[in-house]
Amino acid sequence: MADYLIRNARVITQERLLPLGGAAVSGGRITELFEGPGRPPRPGEVCIDAGGRYLSPGFIDLHVHGGGGGEFMARSPDEVLAACRTHLRHGTTSMAPTTSSADPEAFRQAMAHMTRAFSAMEDGPNILGLHLEGPYFAYEQRGAQDPRYVRDPDPAEYLPILDACPNLLRWSIAPERPGVMEMARCLRQRGVRMSMGHSDALYDEAVQAYEWGFDTVTHLYSCTSSVRRINAYRYAGIVEAAYQLDGMYVEVIADGKHLPASLLRLIYKLKGPDRICLVTDAIGAAGLSGGGTYDSRTCGTTVVVEDGVAKLPDRSAFAGSVATADRLVRTMVELAGVPLTDAVKMMSATPARNAGVFDHKGSLAVGKDADLLLFDDAIHVSLVMVLGEVRWQTSHPAPSDP
Repeated sequence: MADYLIRNARVITQERLLPLGGAAVSGGRITELFEGPGRPPRPGEVCIDAGGRYLSPGFIDLHVHGGGGGEFMARSPDEVLAACRTHLRHGTTSMAPTTSSADPEAFRQAMAHMTRAFSAMEDGPNILGLHLEGPYFAYEQRGAQDPRYVRDPDPAEYLPILDACPNLLRWSIAPERPGVMEMARCLRQRGVRMSMGHSDALYDEAVQAYEWGFDTVTHLYSCTSSVRRINAYRYAGIVEAAYQLDGMYVEVIADGKHLPASLLRLIYKLKGPDRICLVTDAIGAAGLSGGGTYDSRTCGTTVVVEDGVAKLPDRSAFAGSVATADRLVRTMVELAGVPLTDAVKMMSATPARNAGVFDHKGSLAVGKDADLLLFDDAIHVSLVMVLGEVRWQTSHPAPSDP
């Protein structure tokens, strides 16, 4: 493994932007951070001239279903590898591959394909653990989840899954479904994080779920309950609970399609960059050029890709996104007017804290893993380093999704 000295960069630290600086990397970790021109390279040290580009911590995507024509509800290990490599090229250095509601056999197959792919992958991002999205959801809030498999939690089903998935990071669940409290107790004992999503929970139910250990809202505003009227009385929902609970994290699909600029600005104002995790929620069409139809195993149907987003065939709902992490950062800066340092934090430090890995990932700090990016003013990524190894670079950055 080579040692590196990166100079002549605009450095994005956790709290500020250094107009000129760089970093040194050795043994897969950051060994120096400096402001100014820095020192000359040492013998055997590879010098990278950033040319004024931004030096940033790698992006961390905690909710991603696929990309590059492959999905994690995969039919082969090659699909898994295609998805990982696609998102790596757009700056994702760590991810939580995400499944969806499916029949048990398809789920078992996907687990087997992911296990084989991850054990053989040497040129992709870090795998932080799996994120299971479903099937214990509210039917009315199913979104693009396959309605055939939406159901209540059953220990006869989820206990074997827990036994078979020791690398499970998080499970997204509708907390109002019968049996969730017992399931939550089991997940806490196993160290599995919990997120409320695809849910019609009322405010009090959401607060109770937070007390059970649900510390995240899965893609806020997308398939999450908000104010509604029941027999003339108005009731708040998950969205309002997320704003009131200061410790609650929220996922945001900042592709510029799922949420308009007004809501992106509102979430940023009320939750702040320390509680917002930008997520792609990308399906296999992410990173592919053009539009048209795409057969998505994640959604259990063919979806339509148009206007820079995926939709159900009848166009009644979005079907995940076709975004990559660089696009999310760009959207927050250009559409929502968020400072670049905060946009990067929501794609690195905050998800690292949410996933429990901030002690070694998520920011530029001496001693942390050398998961680094170089990108330009338009957030076009030109170099990706994972654990001190340059795993992708180009002098002509890949074009961004629309």
